[in-house]
Amino acid sequence: MTTNQVRNDGLLRFALKLDGVASGGLGVLALLIDAPLGLPRGLVIGLGAFLVVYGIGVFLLGTKPIRPLVGVVVLGNFLWVVDSFLTAFAGWFEVTPLGVAVVVAQAVAVAGFIALQVLGLRRSA
Repeated sequence: MTTNQVRNDGLLRFALKLDGVASGGLGVLALLIDAPLGLPRGLVIGLGAFLVVYGIGVFLLGTKPIRPLVGVVVLGNFLWVVDSFLTAFAGWFEVTPLGVAVVVAQAVAVAGFIALQVLGLRRSA
């Protein structure tokens, strides 16, 4: 077994697959629903398309976790959470109250994925 492969990885696999399904699902919703979030529609469509592809990739990673790639996912998720809070509160866009609620809720969910993924990595070490 190489050092990049992960063993005892049930929690990690679950966390990655859950992240993948949730990310892909949010991406599909972003593509299909034009909710009044106060974000440019082009941005929402671009993020939706990204999330569909990202979700598939993370789900597939959950079938056979590779430590360096999981680290990239955790880092990407962390940056997503930071950017989400900046998007909601930094005044970059005229985000509606519904938009703030959606952006913050998904950021909190992603923070939960980070916690599960880090815990899964630690347990599988």
